Amino acid sequence: MHLPIEHPELTVRVVRNAPADAQVVGVPVATDGGVPRVLGLNRKALAQHGFTGARGTTLVVPSSAKATVVAVGVGDAATVTPAVLRDAAAALARAVPGWSHVATSLADVSAYTGVDAHEAAQAVVEGVRLATYRFLALKAETSGAPAIDMLSLMVPATATAAATAGVERGRVVADAVRLARDLANTPPVHLTATRMAEVALQVGTAAGLDVEVWDEHDLAEQRCNGLLNVNRGSVEPPRLVTLRYRPRHARGHVVLVGKGVMYDSGGISLKPSDPMHAMMKMDMSGAAAVLAAVTTLKALGCRSAVTGYLVCTDNMPSGSAYKLGDVITYRNGRTAEIHNTDAEGRLILADALILAEESKPDAIIDIATLTGACMAALGPKMAGVLGNDQGLVDRVLGASQRTDELVWQLPLHRPYRKMLDSQVADLRNIGGPYAGAITAALFLAEFVGDVPWAHLDIAGPMSSDSDDGWLTKGATAFGTRLLIDVVTHFEARRSAR
Repeated sequence: MHLPIEHPELTVRVVRNAPADAQVVGVPVATDGGVPRVLGLNRKALAQHGFTGARGTTLVVPSSAKATVVAVGVGDAATVTPAVLRDAAAALARAVPGWSHVATSLADVSAYTGVDAHEAAQAVVEGVRLATYRFLALKAETSGAPAIDMLSLMVPATATAAATAGVERGRVVADAVRLARDLANTPPVHLTATRMAEVALQVGTAAGLDVEVWDEHDLAEQRCNGLLNVNRGSVEPPRLVTLRYRPRHARGHVVLVGKGVMYDSGGISLKPSDPMHAMMKMDMSGAAAVLAAVTTLKALGCRSAVTGYLVCTDNMPSGSAYKLGDVITYRNGRTAEIHNTDAEGRLILADALILAEESKPDAIIDIATLTGACMAALGPKMAGVLGNDQGLVDRVLGASQRTDELVWQLPLHRPYRKMLDSQVADLRNIGGPYAGAITAALFLAEFVGDVPWAHLDIAGPMSSDSDDGWLTKGATAFGTRLLIDVVTHFEARRSAR
């Protein structure tokens, strides 16, 4: 299978009025206030058809003489946000399967909400582009996928420049999410650690990044023993990929670390054979999010330097696999005793965190499908964030609000560190049956020194079991837009270091 996968392009135009060739015109309608006249229906008539304007709902109003009109609910006008518009655009895209040219009015939005044209245009492009995503690379039958290839956004003349800029940002961000979804949806037989490194080299170089790949020999020389030990049970060699973005006059340096377990069997601590086992091809979603995010930085004019680490291997059982009771010695001299080979993500992340800490950046953010405990605590729609620096955690929480990628802060409760005590090493890789998300983060905290650090546990929202707003069934690429938002808004707090 060829990676990266090519998808149909979406052409977006910013216009004053609905184009004559538009097949569908989407009209945002709130639950209160006036109803745009283009619908040809008043609020009472809409209600008779079961449409109230509730967020994400749609009503198709067909016409034989002109474009089909679709009412799209945005909820209470006073609470419309870019997230609401993103979901509304996704609902519009799903309401008109088979149509290729859709137009929608941002003029109506700006008339009764506080969302500016740049944010609105970005959100609408993201909503349409992400809702129409499908992973079709391995399907012989590809009919039925949404067919929108032209989107026209109607805006007032005074908002044209802002909307145009928003369209471009939305296109870049949405295409990054689609790349990350492709990678996470790809079966491990098609996407090994070696192949992931090849894709990173291809797309990273095309995006203006410096890309360096360490193979197993480089990893041994650099004493990246977490990655090497987890890889011992596999016939596929590991890879550590470094991607560097260096703008002139950088206003800070952020390191992003992504867990790239291409397939996680659990190793000797074998996972049960249930539906979740088949989902373990997505255990590299953190690495996919980091790769996709950093490929956007040059196009978006990011002013901070960013280094991305992709730590890639699979975790398999065999006669050579690492075992319970083994002790790993890291390049910084710290040692970790293995009490569960299915707690492998933290072991490989530690290698990259050590490398990151050695460069003394202004911030480190790691992202990983790390613990079932976090999924149990927060469910399938929300990630956990923990960290050693509240200012950095607050940046992540702010980005969560702006991108509608939901994150909840969990405590990095230091007294729980004793749960990781080992009789033979500096620490062990699990902390017992309780507070698993917290003890996993405490393990990672051992390797970042005093560098501001935040950890995102995305085990819950790595996938969706249905189409839902901008999400589509399968891999979600959760964290891609959030990371883009954090680094493009980042500025080092020099006084704090």
